[in-house]
Amino acid sequence: IVFRIFQGSNGLLGAARQVLWIPIEQYSYRELSVAAFEHVHMLSLEFHLGKKTGEVLSALGKGSSLNTFLESITFNVLPMLIDLGVAIVYLLISFDSYYALVISVITFWYIYITIRMASWRADIRRQATNASREEDAVKNDSMMSYETVKYFNAERYEFSRYREAVQKYQKAEYLVTFSLALMNTVQNLVFMLGLIVALLIAAYQVTTRQLQVGDFVKLLSLMTQLQGPLNFFGTFYRMIQNNMINSERMLELFKEKPTVVDKLDATEMPSCEGEIRYNDVHFSYDARRPALQGLTFRCKPGTTTALVGESGGGKSTVFRLLFRFYNSQGGNIQIDAHDVQETTIDSLRKHIGVVPQDTVLFNESLMYNLKYARQSATDEEVYEACRAASIHEKILGFPDGYDTKVGERGLRLSGGEKQRVAIARTIIKDPRIILLDEATAALDTETEEHIQEALKTLAQGRTMLVIAHRLSTITMCDQILVLHEGRVVERGTHNELLAMKGRYSGMWKKQVRAQRAAEEARVLKDKADRLRRESMGGTARAGSAIIEERTSSSDEEEQARRARQNGQADALLTSRSVPVSEMGRIGGTDGSNVRRGSWTPGQHQGAGGATSSAVQSPPQNADPTGKPAGHP
Repeated sequence: IVFRIFQGSNGLLGAARQVLWIPIEQYSYRELSVAAFEHVHMLSLEFHLGKKTGEVLSALGKGSSLNTFLESITFNVLPMLIDLGVAIVYLLISFDSYYALVISVITFWYIYITIRMASWRADIRRQATNASREEDAVKNDSMMSYETVKYFNAERYEFSRYREAVQKYQKAEYLVTFSLALMNTVQNLVFMLGLIVALLIAAYQVTTRQLQVGDFVKLLSLMTQLQGPLNFFGTFYRMIQNNMINSERMLELFKEKPTVVDKLDATEMPSCEGEIRYNDVHFSYDARRPALQGLTFRCKPGTTTALVGESGGGKSTVFRLLFRFYNSQGGNIQIDAHDVQETTIDSLRKHIGVVPQDTVLFNESLMYNLKYARQSATDEEVYEACRAASIHEKILGFPDGYDTKVGERGLRLSGGEKQRVAIARTIIKDPRIILLDEATAALDTETEEHIQEALKTLAQGRTMLVIAHRLSTITMCDQILVLHEGRVVERGTHNELLAMKGRYSGMWKKQVRAQRAAEEARVLKDKADRLRRESMGGTARAGSAIIEERTSSSDEEEQARRARQNGQADALLTSRSVPVSEMGRIGGTDGSNVRRGSWTPGQHQGAGGATSSAVQSPPQNADPTGKPAGHP
């Protein structure tokens, strides 16, 4: 009983082992996961632009596989090897060398076949793991692109794409399960063959009186118990292989090296005045197509410089090199006479603020996102920055104020609100250099005016580099650089560039014409809308008049009908003075001689305007049918 209390994984020793392993397991998982997360963040922009986010996230989630590997080696491999060694020695002592030899041969072939078949299964398992990562990537990418899916009514396509990914994984999973069943069958055949050989030897020795029947039963029991460690070895080896395959992608992430790192002798940049110099800078993403070719310009401290030109001219590359997402391949970039490649990346970026065209926010509160620029900022500093960015009153109008959740990537905010939050966040960071990547390109005119006012506040006392496509927003810049194929082809102020009548002048004229055409189209649209409203109003009035006329006519006809009835009755009452033969000439059965509003049977106006109830004789010029003469 005491032995059973301590024995097994559910015994006291097993429970103690599990409790002691908890801090080791947590420490190894924590250090491995955090190290992988930090390493991915330290990789360069080039890596992140070329990888699927969902696949990277899936790889980062495989850290637990290495924990299982370490636990298995510690608590399972050593006991298994000890069990096999003790079994071989015991059989050698209790029986003879034949049985020890049989056990040794069984163990060797069992392990050999397990390793060979497991190696064969590794490729199958790797395909299943890749299919699983692909499934995760499709799922994550689709969820992150929720709006895009809705914009193009692509739900059915996404459903089909994810279904195909799941089916691909299940197909690979089926092969994994089938190969496992095949390997287990072969392992059992090897062990059973060894068991049969050992039992045949024992049976022969029992018949020759070398062994007792009890020894035969004991040998059978020992051989059966020996199958446990051997089966565990097969399971353990497969588990190691599966865990290593699952962890391969994470281990591959550690092999990735950042392309932009600090030099060993890099220096700090404690302060910054804001002077920027590009000296004959060359750079290319692809050697076959240079992005910058000998770019040279200077930005004085506290001035605003705009970069304009066609798409692909190198404007965004200028920003990426200054922020050290990439290193220049020729020439150098200086800030206050400090070569940016000789300066530590962290100290350089502390002095640079970026307001991107598409602001991405965390799915947290507005206060969290605003303080992300500087975690030590006070609430009052945040309020002041938001006032400067013309967003404070807007935030206070939200039901939860600064505690409002902005949603995934800030989707609950409008484009103008996100841009003003980005400006406020940059004000909180308080850098000396601002990189503004066309922050108002996709906004309406009123919102753009608010943001332009906020940008004026942001630019005070700071050096600002602006990428601009809407030239009307940069007319007051201190310097405008026109880029073409990675070179500065024109530079100067707005008026100076117009006087040159070059590329900038052509771009300006095109935008002015486009703006004028848009304004004319807007005026015509407003005029058309006004005429349409007036037409609809006139139609409504005409319709009302027709309805009134029809109503009046109906009333008059009803009055005439009643008058005819009354006239016929009066004629009957005065039949003595008016013969019945004359009744048809008085009113007629159809009232054809009655004109609306002129003459009513049984009633007429006297010379003095008094009404007479006497029945009047028909006019003298009436024909025998009762119609006036000359009536058609």
